[in-house]
Amino acid sequence: MSAHPPPTSTPPPAPTRAEALRFWFKLGCISFGGPAGQIALMHEELVERRRWISERRFLHALNYCMVLPGPEAQQLATYIGWLLHRAWGGVVAGGLFVLPSLGLLVALSWLYMAYGQVPALAGFFYGIKPAVTALVAHAAWRVGTRTLKNGWLLAIAVAAFVALFALKLPFPLIVLAAALAGWAGGRWVPQAFAPGAAAGPGSAGAGTPSAQAALIDDHTPPPPHARFAWPRFGAVLALFLGLWALLLCGLTLAFGWQGALTQMGWFFTKAALLTFGGAYAVLPYVFQGAVEQQQWLSAAQMIDGLALGETTPGPLIMVVAFVGFVGGWNQALFGADALFLAGAVAACVVTAFTFLPSFAFILLGGPLIESTHGQLRFTAPLTGITAAVVGVIVNLALFFAGHVLWPQGWGGAFEAPAALIGLLAALALFRFKLGVIAVVLGSGVAGMAFQWARLVWTV
Repeated sequence: MSAHPPPTSTPPPAPTRAEALRFWFKLGCISFGGPAGQIALMHEELVERRRWISERRFLHALNYCMVLPGPEAQQLATYIGWLLHRAWGGVVAGGLFVLPSLGLLVALSWLYMAYGQVPALAGFFYGIKPAVTALVAHAAWRVGTRTLKNGWLLAIAVAAFVALFALKLPFPLIVLAAALAGWAGGRWVPQAFAPGAAAGPGSAGAGTPSAQAALIDDHTPPPPHARFAWPRFGAVLALFLGLWALLLCGLTLAFGWQGALTQMGWFFTKAALLTFGGAYAVLPYVFQGAVEQQQWLSAAQMIDGLALGETTPGPLIMVVAFVGFVGGWNQALFGADALFLAGAVAACVVTAFTFLPSFAFILLGGPLIESTHGQLRFTAPLTGITAAVVGVIVNLALFFAGHVLWPQGWGGAFEAPAALIGLLAALALFRFKLGVIAVVLGSGVAGMAFQWARLVWTV
């Protein structure tokens, strides 16, 4: 990363489409570290280094993306790409944020399904499963310390946990109940449901407004394509609804409504509209549908997929590509001789239906957001949903722990080596603040060492 340029009042030249294409592709290949790291990376590149957008406009866009369902970092890239180069720029920026991760996950998923029983790989996945449990627990801690600022919000989080863990209520019902609780709280105890800081999780290192003049500066008027107009809104809405209906109807005609690909498209459309609070919040819903109801993959495979998602660039919700690949492979959609093709097609179908709403939200709502440059208001219902997310993530951590530590069920043997690896991973995350990649890879190596030692011991 080059040094920041000296203060200047001259904005940089507008990037060409070729320059933007190269940048968004590079970002898609290096966007590790989860949404906070990805947003911080975009802030460094777009605000401080390239000065394509000012600090306030960047945070204004980020606040909008944070209230939407879906991956906020990918939506932020789409938003800024759209501001710079119209719809073409938004589609390219958001698409390239996802495509490198999709290609890598398809390759890793094939390796997992074809060679996952090789002792070395089996040992690696043995080690990363408890690490994933520690990662989810760490995510619950991070979100909880930032979100649960009073007893009202804590009560919503506890209620969401009980609803999932004890009552087994469906995830959409919990989201709706949390939104209603937030709405009621906003009316009766508004101080407890007041919005948090506008900067959000990506503003680390983004303190005062930049002294550099930006291409899209604080007072730069929205470009013509970013001005709200009802005819344009209707046309964009019709386009996205038509594209979604065309894809789903095409799958229905080809495979029938009950076909695996059709059901994947329908299920992940619903999942895409429920991803408030990030990927960890919607994973219980994916578990309920993909593992328990449709049985596209097993719980152990889902945990392995989350570990792969943690170690690849792009949004964590890209774990759905693994779900699709394994589901397509297990279903042998195109026959036993075309398992890779079945997995790859299913991964692409799932990814398309998961991210299509994100593009729609930006291209539909962007002009409305650009019409006001003041700070966005976080609604009380959203605050309630965000609090419930903490309870949802805690439930997910316990779900993972049960499957990792008692793989044969509660009556089976306790996996003490997995527990030790999980404790070490938690120590690395909570105490030593190590990154996700280092923790996952280190845990995988520990699992390989344990498998090797067990093989030597039993010989």
